[in-house]
Amino acid sequence: MARVAVGGMQHETNVFGPYPATFAVFAARDEWPPLCRGERMLEEVDGMNLPVTGAIDRLRALGHEVVPLLWCSATPSAQVTEDAFERISAMMLETLSSTSVDAVLLDLHGAMVCEHLADGDGELLRRIRACVGDATPIAACLDLHANVSEQMVAESSLLEVYRTYPHVDMAASGARCADLLELLLQNGLARFPAVATRRTDFLIPPVFGCTLVDPAGAIYNYLRELIQGEVAGLSLACGFPLSDVPEAGPVVLAYGFDRLAVARAADDLLADIERREADFKGRLYGVAEAVSEAIRLSAAASGPIILADSQDNPGGGGSGDTTEILRELVAKDVQRALVGVINDAAAAAKAHQAGLDATITISLGGKSGLPGNTPFKADFQVLALSDGRFRATGPMLAGAAMDFGPTALLAIGGVRIAVGSRAIQTMDQSMFRHLGVEPCEQCIIAVKSSVHFRNDFQDCAAAVLSVIAPGPVSVDLATVPFSDPRLLRLAQKGVKSASMS
Repeated sequence: MARVAVGGMQHETNVFGPYPATFAVFAARDEWPPLCRGERMLEEVDGMNLPVTGAIDRLRALGHEVVPLLWCSATPSAQVTEDAFERISAMMLETLSSTSVDAVLLDLHGAMVCEHLADGDGELLRRIRACVGDATPIAACLDLHANVSEQMVAESSLLEVYRTYPHVDMAASGARCADLLELLLQNGLARFPAVATRRTDFLIPPVFGCTLVDPAGAIYNYLRELIQGEVAGLSLACGFPLSDVPEAGPVVLAYGFDRLAVARAADDLLADIERREADFKGRLYGVAEAVSEAIRLSAAASGPIILADSQDNPGGGGSGDTTEILRELVAKDVQRALVGVINDAAAAAKAHQAGLDATITISLGGKSGLPGNTPFKADFQVLALSDGRFRATGPMLAGAAMDFGPTALLAIGGVRIAVGSRAIQTMDQSMFRHLGVEPCEQCIIAVKSSVHFRNDFQDCAAAVLSVIAPGPVSVDLATVPFSDPRLLRLAQKGVKSASMS
């Protein structure tokens, strides 16, 4: 039996987003547990679809003792503040340095940029390596959209990456990471004898990277086939370009016991990805075009047409408060339409003050100050009110305790709008249902999400249209003013690149 320290800090950084990730954001509950330490960490993450949970469960099943450090996450946004990173990493190291452990397993995102550090995950791994020494295995589970740096590879013993987008396999990825760590412990190794990394010379547009369909689905199926014999682990991290760091983009990682076999697996997977480069594309709609097409399609559809408001997706650093799609739905007098969740604490508070069935005049959304993002001033009827606390029901969130803050369901004409007090990606039907509205009974749904909504909406949706509306989660990276020359070159290469998690 080994003593394995387990913890995590998750943040996906969009440097073009309007808000930083402060310590208070990490400390608050959103779709995931708040910052939690020690035994409380074990209680908070229990039963969640999180890598840390899958790792803990698997390590215990293998007979190991879990030493809890801390776990926290913050909704994707602009840079993590120096204060937040330094306080959280100090807490983690304080616990780690005060106890003896045989190994460390971390739940990281892999695309964290801080105010004072371009590679937050790499720096955290460096500090932990310095604390436990070179002879202690350090494993880390990463998001599918991680930007894997050379420092992250060098300071860790192994990196394991999610294989699904939407990320329904987060807990399963944590368990896989634990299994790889077990191989090192069984063999008395601090690292695998063979490691190979390969980097593509193009960007994979995450808005077109859903693994429910090809080409991403086929790539990850092939990846699974290559894990055999002396190849113990093989991953593809697709990258998050909006972090605007030099090592952003797709990376193949391979681990095992034979250098030739590991190198061959990495090369074979890279070749498969490269031959599919041109397949990472799809149709993007302007707002007016998208609404018109949704109206046309809904006339004969058996389920709702979903408008993915990708560029204002809080899961990629959006503010969740743009209103352009809402305006167009109202202007076209669309009936049985649903929009949400719009992040506007002031509007939600006014609805609560007015009460059910009241009519309120408000300027909804448009408070983040982003270009092209203006409030929508109108009269709205208050249909439902909630404290914003409920349990998620879809496969990705898997029963997570949600907290949107004061929440309301408003109506204008035939359009209903879910309004919350926090920016949280709309990826679970419970986000509408807790307000008494059934999403799958609507004709058109506009969601603040890009791909993750598919984990719970896919089965009832008749069609999905990806919409270009205001927001910092750019779906065409050729329009992004990158500071990194490599990313600027790749974005201008002619490959349309987008980003969302």
